[in-house]
Parts: sequence; C-alpha cells; structure tokens
Amino acid sequence: MHLSKRALGIGFGVVYGLVILVGTWFILLFGAQGSFFARLSIFFRGYSVSWGGSIIGLIWGFIFGFIIGFLIAAVYNLADDLIKKPKVK
Repeated sequence: MHLSKRALGIGFGVVYGLVILVGTWFILLFGAQGSFFARLSIFFRGYSVSWGGSIIGLIWGFIFGFIIGFLIAAVYNLADDLIKKPKVK
C-alpha cells in the first residue's frame, strides 16, 4: 500500500500549524507561561507570542508539517517497494 505524499504532507501541515495557532492563542487569552512557544522564534522567522505572530506560526507550522509528512510518506513508500520487490532466484 502506497501513501500519498501530498495528502500526508497536507494532513501533517494542517495539524502542526493549528497546534501552533491555538497554542499561541491559549497563551494570549489565559496568560499562561509560553516559554516553549517563545522558543519557536529561533526556528520560525517572524514568529512571536502575539496575535500576528500566531498567523506567522500557522504558516511556518504548515510548511514544516508538510515537509515532515511528505518525507515520512516517501520513506514509507520506499521501504514498501523494497519489501515487496520480487526476489529472483
């Protein structure tokens, strides 16, 4: 069974982007300590724990999640092809 690289990438991207968006909103609305989310600015240029930063985090999260999902599907498909390859005797 092959996985669709595009579909898995989009799925991972949407989930990861929404986690950053909702997590940032939670910090802003409830005043929680956001040390983990503040550190994301090291990796995601333009991100900050703010309303505008949450949108930038959503975009970066989608891109990062898409790449991870795409690579997972590609490696899975490669392994699947190697395992199911007919053996010549």
